Amino acid sequence: MERITARYYIETPYEVEKAAAVLAGEQSSGTFVAVPGETKELKDRFAARVERIEELETVASPALPGASSSYGGYRRALVDVSWSAENFGYNLPTLVSTLQGNLYEITRFTGLKLVDIHFPDAYASHYRGPRFGIAGCRSLTGVGPGRPLIGTIIKPSIGLTPAQTAGVVHTLAQAGIDFVKDDELMASAANSRFEDRVDAVMEVINRHADRTGKKIMYAFNISDEMEPMLRKYDYVIKCGGSCVMMSINSVGLSAVKRIGDLGQLAIHGHRNGWGMLNRHPLLAIEFPAHQKLWRLAGVDQLHVNGI
Repeated sequence: MERITARYYIETPYEVEKAAAVLAGEQSSGTFVAVPGETKELKDRFAARVERIEELETVASPALPGASSSYGGYRRALVDVSWSAENFGYNLPTLVSTLQGNLYEITRFTGLKLVDIHFPDAYASHYRGPRFGIAGCRSLTGVGPGRPLIGTIIKPSIGLTPAQTAGVVHTLAQAGIDFVKDDELMASAANSRFEDRVDAVMEVINRHADRTGKKIMYAFNISDEMEPMLRKYDYVIKCGGSCVMMSINSVGLSAVKRIGDLGQLAIHGHRNGWGMLNRHPLLAIEFPAHQKLWRLAGVDQLHVNGI
């Protein structure tokens, strides 16, 4: 079977080789103590492998609370670990459970961050991935490769009525905007029911398109439970929209993939909550790994911080 490789940035009070072996064992066939079913044949087929270790600096204090060091410091390293794809199959939640899972609770690590993931072409091609991507979004907005798309967010974040939101969109359309999005806090508020906001905004967008030939891309925030999200998605299609937005960390990989597999609208992935995954230099996940997972799920655009 093809193997998927993940790179980790680790800090440990133990020997790096032993810590890496624990990482591989904990996230595959290993257990804290040997058990009768843990045969050589099983290990050969399902055990994760430590493929590469690049030792870095040693520091005096741990990045996170954990075991005390008996080696006079805390060792840092980049570690590559691989798994047979048959361990999790084409199952993104189980893939994430394998690549991250219980690792952050193990006291052998006083720092651990998933830096990157390598997917073989045969594995990645199983997923539809972004339906539109850069070229498709340029086509939907009528903006060629000679300039960037110019976009903005409706503010105040919450509180505007559908008519007020549509009024802002009208002003932006007159100014030549390409892309507008709901704020992540605006889904279906007490004074701005989702369907009413779509009706009001799309009336402005369609009228502007009829007059000028330019159709603005508006990312309507459909983030919700699964069934309401599907209904909202269908409503945007019915009204002539071209894009929906999802708060990806809130709704999860399975929900994003379900919507992405529909393939009729571009998906703007808003990464709110990203700070808790990335702000600490030795905890959680880096953006190269993060964005690959969401691209597999079908996201066309990813919200990022300002340059």
